[in-house]
Amino acid sequence: MALSELFAGVDEAGRGPLAGPVIAAAVILDPHLPIAGLADSKTLSPGRRAALAQQIHARALAVGIGRAEVAEIDQLNILHASLLAMQRAVDALGFQPARVQVDGNRCPPGMPRAEAVIGGDARVPAISAASIIAKVTRDAELVALDALYPGYGFARHKGYPTAEHIAALRRLGVSACHRRSFAPVRRQLAQE
Repeated sequence: MALSELFAGVDEAGRGPLAGPVIAAAVILDPHLPIAGLADSKTLSPGRRAALAQQIHARALAVGIGRAEVAEIDQLNILHASLLAMQRAVDALGFQPARVQVDGNRCPPGMPRAEAVIGGDARVPAISAASIIAKVTRDAELVALDALYPGYGFARHKGYPTAEHIAALRRLGVSACHRRSFAPVRRQLAQE
């Protein structure tokens, strides 16, 4: 298959959390090496996601990972930071694929031959693969942040606004990895 015929699936992980970066992945699957069990990462157990991520890295023709940091999220807003992370993931592939299919209803601005696919992480294998890579990568980063910022429970809730996280935010205050533009963090900052 020529490079001019390849297409990438793109998805992100981490739009809803109060802390940490948003991570995107772009994956070009090899049609000659199918991977069984690809699905929306949210429907898979952590162990299954990890096993599939290993297969994706081993069998895909290309995997690109992009990110937008907390400061970029606060400056741009989470939607635009997610689109930026997606653009960076496609750029990390090392070449421009013939087409790009992005999970959701928006494509990064200026991305040529891109198509938004609502529910694509459940319907398009390459987007499912990107969903899995983005989620596994981000979850690993939140486990690492848990060691840097103990007490918040990042390894368990991955930065999402759980009752445990909100209670820790009130008890410990806002850390450097928290998104200051998100309402619960803004409220905590106003009280500090």
